[in-house]
Amino acid sequence: MTVDKKKARKDAAIDKKYGTRGTEKKGAVKKGLPKSGAVKKGVAKKGKAKKEPEKVEKVHFQTATHKDSEKVQKVLARAGKGSRREMETMISEGRVSIDGKVAFLGDRIIGTEQIRLDGHHVKLTAPDEDICRILIYNKPEGEMCTRKDPEGRPTVFDRLPKLDAGRWVAVGRLDINTSGMLLFTTDGELANRLMHPSQKIEREYAVRVFGEINEAMLQRLRAGVELEDGPARFQKITYRGGEGRNHWFHVVLSEGRNREVRRLWESQEVQVSRLIRVRYGDMEMQRQLPLGGWRELALKEVNYYRKLVSLTPEVESKVKVDEKTMDNAKSRRIRRSVKKHQQRHQQSTRRRHK
Repeated sequence: MTVDKKKARKDAAIDKKYGTRGTEKKGAVKKGLPKSGAVKKGVAKKGKAKKEPEKVEKVHFQTATHKDSEKVQKVLARAGKGSRREMETMISEGRVSIDGKVAFLGDRIIGTEQIRLDGHHVKLTAPDEDICRILIYNKPEGEMCTRKDPEGRPTVFDRLPKLDAGRWVAVGRLDINTSGMLLFTTDGELANRLMHPSQKIEREYAVRVFGEINEAMLQRLRAGVELEDGPARFQKITYRGGEGRNHWFHVVLSEGRNREVRRLWESQEVQVSRLIRVRYGDMEMQRQLPLGGWRELALKEVNYYRKLVSLTPEVESKVKVDEKTMDNAKSRRIRRSVKKHQQRHQQSTRRRHK
């Protein structure tokens, strides 16, 4: 027997005893199964095809990147349920559900889901199905900027026109003793952007102050003073006349903090006796519009505000061409309507207190 044959036999004995794992050699096919008939991966021994388990794709709303999806707070705001900020608060409180599951901030939807707010079904509309509407309302003193006042006082929503779908959203607030221009829109996203401090949209107020005024005070108000919630200042102050210790000024701000105009003047130890908002952005309130009256903006005016906050322009309007201008007859009709509304409210208040 040659040396090569002896070596081959020795290697075969070692392989038989210890196997071929870890070596470059291929193990022999098990007895009774030809090499060509070895069981393939995914095929059962009896020759039946083994069913591969289906991969379940778990869609996470927060990371969904569907090109047609939108954040749920944006969709709810467009449906007229409030501003986006209000919707975010409701979502955080667990008051919104998507297909029966509690929604979370950042969840996205494509519009086929069942959305519920406080258990009530929300009718969703596509962005191109809604027509953005904006009203200018001449708020009187004594009205609350809330939908319902627990003390029964009149609110700014009492006389607004009824909507078939959605609701009116107030763009900011005016306190009970402040009158003048207040915007309402059916587009919650537009309202949210118009209110946001980052947009720096100018608001102009006519203000009557009581007290001694000097140039040093006005310079401090222009330069900035420290209030409880941070520094604040008027961008512009224009004197409009007065007599005695009563003086009228027009002041301009680019934010809408609570009672900011009053607090700025009070920091100089003078009191505000009248406050009227007369401008929002570049649009002024018409003088013919009576207290308690409203006017709906035409398409060009709506698109001015939408462009101001980088939203796409509208192509339709609910306002008819012949209703764009306010004549004296229409102004008188509004005054009569406001007077009747006030009388009805006074009568109901008297009955309630009897």
